[in-house]
Amino acid sequence: MTTASPSRDPSHAIVIGAGLGGLAAAMRLGAKGYRVTVLDRLDSPGGRGSAIHDGGHRFDLGPTIVTVPQLFRELWAACGRDFDADVDLRSLDPFYQIRWPDGSSFTARQDTDAMRAEVARLSPGDVKGYDKFLKDSEARYRFGFEDLGRRSMHKLLDLIAVLPKFAWLRADRSVAAHAKKRFRDPRLQMAFSFHPLFIGGDPFNVTSMYILVSHLEKEFGVHYAIGGVAAMAEAMVRVIEDQGGAVRFGAEVDEIVVTDGVVQGVRMTDGSTEDADLVVSNADAGHTYDRLLRANPRKRWTPAKLKSRRWSMGLYVWYFGTEGTAEMWPDVGHHTILNGPRYKGLVRDIFIKGQLSDDMSLYLHRPSVTDDTVAPEGGDTFYALSPVPHLGFDHAADWTAEADAYQDKVAAQLETLMPGFRDRITASHVMTPPDFRDRYLSPHGSGFSIEPRILQSAWFRPHNISEEARGLFLVGAGTHPGAGLPGVISSAEVLGKLVPDPARPMAAPVKLAAE
Repeated sequence: MTTASPSRDPSHAIVIGAGLGGLAAAMRLGAKGYRVTVLDRLDSPGGRGSAIHDGGHRFDLGPTIVTVPQLFRELWAACGRDFDADVDLRSLDPFYQIRWPDGSSFTARQDTDAMRAEVARLSPGDVKGYDKFLKDSEARYRFGFEDLGRRSMHKLLDLIAVLPKFAWLRADRSVAAHAKKRFRDPRLQMAFSFHPLFIGGDPFNVTSMYILVSHLEKEFGVHYAIGGVAAMAEAMVRVIEDQGGAVRFGAEVDEIVVTDGVVQGVRMTDGSTEDADLVVSNADAGHTYDRLLRANPRKRWTPAKLKSRRWSMGLYVWYFGTEGTAEMWPDVGHHTILNGPRYKGLVRDIFIKGQLSDDMSLYLHRPSVTDDTVAPEGGDTFYALSPVPHLGFDHAADWTAEADAYQDKVAAQLETLMPGFRDRITASHVMTPPDFRDRYLSPHGSGFSIEPRILQSAWFRPHNISEEARGLFLVGAGTHPGAGLPGVISSAEVLGKLVPDPARPMAAPVKLAAE
């Protein structure tokens, strides 16, 4: 066993990446008594939840909604702080509106009677199916989120123990297949199955466990933080610094240093080193194992294993600001989903064929209807997001050549909702899969790391405690329990249960079991 030298500080911990998962991990470690240093290559906190500014507009680059806010309140409470004193969280009603090309729409709200009325308006015969779907969703929430999602799943025996429950809940059935079983109307099948796309999953192949999102929305609501998720990240930095920790920007880790199977610290891209017996990586799990541990033999997450994984889709995101539009398009709310003419076929093009389609579905974010800090007075800030194939397919899209034409296609679809919007644009920024690859070091430019299929979830997903080196842990979208704000915050909660107090010795690396 390797022991720390007298000059080393056994209470020092390094967190690679200031995404929400990394910041939550740093808060958990600080609450345990660790002196934490967070290292991030960007110039501001939040990772995918960071923001950029242009012409008085704040463009929130990533997540736009907060669900299960008690996870954040519990995180703050573990640090002796009050979340609501640090973050201004607003409940949204309605949550979002879904629109179809035929002019029909569905408005999602928290109130059950209002939702039943919406279902009845589109398809009266599906109300009973909706009631059953809600019960299905709650059962999967109790098991999949409150149980499995908030504890480590790095032991194969833990997986074996829950297999009967997986079978009983029909985890083998996809989200889309489950929605089709409960609803006859194709529009409602889409409205209650598209949610995996928010965490990078194909609704026609992701396990039906993910219908738990419908319960999350109903039980806890959908929220927005004034100042965006970036403001939440900044609040997290303040907690870390108040704990005595440090967050350094423009600091890129090039390698995790391991000697005799034990973490020694990290080496930066400038050649300097930082010593620590505990390293937590919030970098993409693929980047952690393929790049940061490249000098260390890997037993489980080998290059071949990573290459065989299915990755989440890529994202095309157009951020734009407008002037003089605050009173225009009054029926366009905070969140709108614009469906194209196809659902299953489009999803198949994105996830299976890796083919950039001419048609698309869009998620439109208009935070300026809720947050007056996001745009100049009288103006609006938007982003339009289109799921697209990641860069790992043969004949992947050349975004240098495709970006302008694709923007024109997005604009044409938005014109049906907001006539004349292009004439009002004063600021514009576009991100495509190559930008996600380069800015976030995301393999294949994927938007949400490893896709959450059933054989890429729980024990099958990169574990929060690494098999590769003593003292190495992982948090974030690519680890257990998965992507989305609840997932990455829960990954830090799991970390807090795995990491010993600073005075206690670190456990040996996890022993592998046959897959």
